[in-house]
Amino acid sequence: MKNLENTKIPYLESSSYLTDGKLLDWRGDFSDVYSNIALDKNENPTKIGRIPDMDENSAIAALDSAVEAFGRGKGVWPTMKVKERIACMEIFVKAMKTKRSIIIELLMWEIGKTTNDATKEFDRTVDYILDTIEAYKKLDRKSAKFDKQANIHAHIRRGPLGVILCLGPYNYPLNETFTLLIPALIMGNTAIFKPAKLGVLLIAPLLEAFEEAFPKGVVNILFGRGRKIAAPIMKTGKVDVLALIGHSSSAVTLQDLHPNKNRLRLVLGLEAKNPAIILPDADLELTINECISGSLSYNGQRCTALKIIYVHELVKDEFIKKFSRKVDELKYGLPWEVGVFLTPLPEASKPQYISDLIDDAVSKGAKIMNKKGGELKKNFCFPAVLYPVNDKMNLFHEEQFGPVIPIVSFTDINEPLNDMANSEYGQQVSLFGRDVEKLGPLIDNLANLVCRVNLNSSCQRGPDVYPFTGRKNSAVGTLSVFDALRAFSIRTFVASKDNPYNNKILEELLDSEYSNFLSTEYLL
Repeated sequence: MKNLENTKIPYLESSSYLTDGKLLDWRGDFSDVYSNIALDKNENPTKIGRIPDMDENSAIAALDSAVEAFGRGKGVWPTMKVKERIACMEIFVKAMKTKRSIIIELLMWEIGKTTNDATKEFDRTVDYILDTIEAYKKLDRKSAKFDKQANIHAHIRRGPLGVILCLGPYNYPLNETFTLLIPALIMGNTAIFKPAKLGVLLIAPLLEAFEEAFPKGVVNILFGRGRKIAAPIMKTGKVDVLALIGHSSSAVTLQDLHPNKNRLRLVLGLEAKNPAIILPDADLELTINECISGSLSYNGQRCTALKIIYVHELVKDEFIKKFSRKVDELKYGLPWEVGVFLTPLPEASKPQYISDLIDDAVSKGAKIMNKKGGELKKNFCFPAVLYPVNDKMNLFHEEQFGPVIPIVSFTDINEPLNDMANSEYGQQVSLFGRDVEKLGPLIDNLANLVCRVNLNSSCQRGPDVYPFTGRKNSAVGTLSVFDALRAFSIRTFVASKDNPYNNKILEELLDSEYSNFLSTEYLL
């Protein structure tokens, strides 16, 4: 990498947090925020800011604010007209757009995203919010009517669930966090939001936008460690929904703290061990390009990344040779460099973890197939292509979440299918091939093992209108522009017997503005 001594460092020192509709100034301890982009020859992390290291008392105060704002369903926000909640969201997204440059810069420095990926994350998030608003309008339009069955009129809408604890991931600290927070809010819930341990500074520029856009207590934003903030909040039993994208161990720990698990709703995006299955008739050039993108975009730090590749014995040698060469051609450098694909890893411990996985696999019979594989720096481990990988190796089972690609060859298609059936995860698969006679039955099997089968393409989340979920330990609930609105709400309705007395009352209610729920107002 180039010498960085003259590089301008973004430095953001934030002491603010949002509780009870007010930006407050934190007077306690602070945590320094470091970037793994090193400025010296010793590759030491670079300090780029600091944030409040908040405590249990501040966490409970934020929770109380959210509880009061929801008011057991009687608060201003949950009873507000749909168009009024949409207006608040439009104010927020307008203010958010003014922070585009600083947030993109912080995404690059904090978590090592390339300029292109950081820009995409911001713009995609704005699009997601706008699409959510449109989906909510569409949902409300469908509800602007009465149904009639068995002499009963029913006016059916979706209502909020209550207080949401929202915890996002470090790899998509803006986009994936907001795919939880935005639909939760627009459906009338109130929220306590704690950013991830990395990618945390970029939330600070948005605090004023949240304060300006939403009523008192609707959004509460805290900074600090999960055990000091999330844990005491869950122990109270006042959280109605745990919305988390991260590791299943964190989700289980937080669930166990809640005293009323029977009523705790879960919206979770968790680990995955997404495989690629390469059949003998696959277009190898297309397959290799998709597997490069699928396994190593953002250094493989995506739950949707390809984390194990099954390749048929007949094409194994050619695939490994060409794939390994292409991996070695990938450019490693700084996020803002032209053409860069691989960047420093944001977690200080990750390079050693990846190196340990490689050493374990090699000690049990695997070989590093690419020349640069496993070259180690303080803040990076060059991607290693490993073959042959078997079930005795840690890499076979663990979600590596980083730049190492295990390859397994097969002769019988039941080998990868059985591995997938026995796996703890079931998010997606990439299937490469051409023969429809073989693809058809395979797709039928795979559709029951995972929730998305990608034909001749890498695994991915988008487009955001499509369902995003998983089986087994990979997810609870479904996220997409439309599905997330359902995940953070419940069907509720007013029922009335069809008789002149009730019908007269309903007509008067609809002609008046006394009820925000009972309305056939049509949002354009």
